[in-house]
Amino acid sequence: MGLSEITRRVAEAEARAGRPAGDVALIAVSKVQPAERVEAVLRAGHRLFGENYVQEAEAKWPAWRAEYPGVAVHMIGPLQTNKAKLAVELFEAIHTLDRPSLAQKLARLAQARGRSPDLFIQVNTGAEPQKAGVLPADLDAFVAEARGMDLPVIGLMCIPPEGIDPAPHFTMLAEMAARNGLTGLSMGMSADFETAIAHGATHVRVGSAIFGARDYGHR
Repeated sequence: MGLSEITRRVAEAEARAGRPAGDVALIAVSKVQPAERVEAVLRAGHRLFGENYVQEAEAKWPAWRAEYPGVAVHMIGPLQTNKAKLAVELFEAIHTLDRPSLAQKLARLAQARGRSPDLFIQVNTGAEPQKAGVLPADLDAFVAEARGMDLPVIGLMCIPPEGIDPAPHFTMLAEMAARNGLTGLSMGMSADFETAIAHGATHVRVGSAIFGARDYGHR
């Protein structure tokens, strides 16, 4: 499919939703993608990328940042507390704040550094036991707790359950964000980003539809 096709579809989805052109940030999810595929997207002028693994990002992005000014990389995978120090140095935003212990660690790091990446709280909208994220019933209290630590929480993130209509989950996330005065909505992936844009997504996370299928055997 490729970057140009996805960029066109994002623009069309923005227009259908009555939103301004460029309202939605397209995060190109480059985890476990071969370097030549990522470099092709960089050469095409795209500058916002998403990674799931701290060590993988550390290995490849410093050199690309030096070569391609203006690159921003967002953490979109689960973040272990013991990797938080490295993560805050590597990423402009972290989309997976999901528990008090991680919030406390990020707050300590922010105080020591004098700054913090932008933060999205991950919400487990489907209350799936195997999935990370704050449960919807606990979200308001967790937002207040994170704000009490002076953390720069700018939005919410979700990954709807597989195989069902994602729209109700996007609606739920948007309602929770509005209730808490948050403007960022990180929702929508390769299969459903247009639906997410229709429901107010500010950031969509698209990987395979831009880069092609991943080969996990080469991680």
